[in-house]
Amino acid sequence: MSGGAVPLLLPRKILLVLAFVLAVMWYAGASQNNAAAYLLFFVLGGVLLVSIPHTLLNLSGLRATAESVKPTFVGQEISLPVEIINESRATRHAIAVSLPESDAVPEVVDAISPGKAARVVLRFPADRRGEHAVGMLSVGSVYPLGFLRATRQVPGSQRYLVYPEPAGDTTLPMANEMGAPALARSDFGEGDEFAGVRAYVPGESQRHIDWKAVARGQPMMTKQFATESHGRLFLDFDAIPARDAEARLSQLALWIIEAERARRPYGLRLPGTKIPPSIGDAHFHRCLRALALFG
Repeated sequence: MSGGAVPLLLPRKILLVLAFVLAVMWYAGASQNNAAAYLLFFVLGGVLLVSIPHTLLNLSGLRATAESVKPTFVGQEISLPVEIINESRATRHAIAVSLPESDAVPEVVDAISPGKAARVVLRFPADRRGEHAVGMLSVGSVYPLGFLRATRQVPGSQRYLVYPEPAGDTTLPMANEMGAPALARSDFGEGDEFAGVRAYVPGESQRHIDWKAVARGQPMMTKQFATESHGRLFLDFDAIPARDAEARLSQLALWIIEAERARRPYGLRLPGTKIPPSIGDAHFHRCLRALALFG
């Protein structure tokens, strides 16, 4: 934002209180010819005027950049990292960063030294699937006195994905490589043999989390089991009986999570899109991305 548009200066409610106090002082000085009231009036008025350029200068030399955003699921939380770099020769104080187009709570940095950077994370709910753009970032400050707020809008220039909310039946369909309608099977994807743990994927079922490890202060991990069946899955949009497209996408999202957890090769069929069976993080996000952008 360094070298961008001039910051917008806006009054705050507390300025009305100060204006009332100044009016009372002026009235007292004029009606009673009170020199002390006049002196206090001019001192407070002078302090207010001097604070105006300081409030504007507090945003000078700052550069704010929105960083990449990790995909998430509908109903969860988007975390938008923002880096603020102070390219000036003076410390900048009480810098607030917000996202005006969302419900993100503003984050405030107390001080940024010359040549240093600070990083904040804006959090807001993901309420709609698809690819979204980070609009404008708002960087502002009320320093030094809090009577005025200086703000500057900064282009976000970042995009992020929101996957469908995982919902529906956790039972995976039977392996089906020919594309016939899939049937349910209760023991699919799990055998009796414990095969280790892996990192927990947000949105997947929590019934396989290693809660004992979590209680010991370790990160959330999901238990894996060796499977007895080795056929490949095709998760088919048209084979799901639900009429609502969003319900079908939610079911597919849940099956993708469950199939990845079980380490079963799975493919995805959507109208106009076919992704061949595979497993792994890249394949997992490729399939979920196809669901997010569907339609």
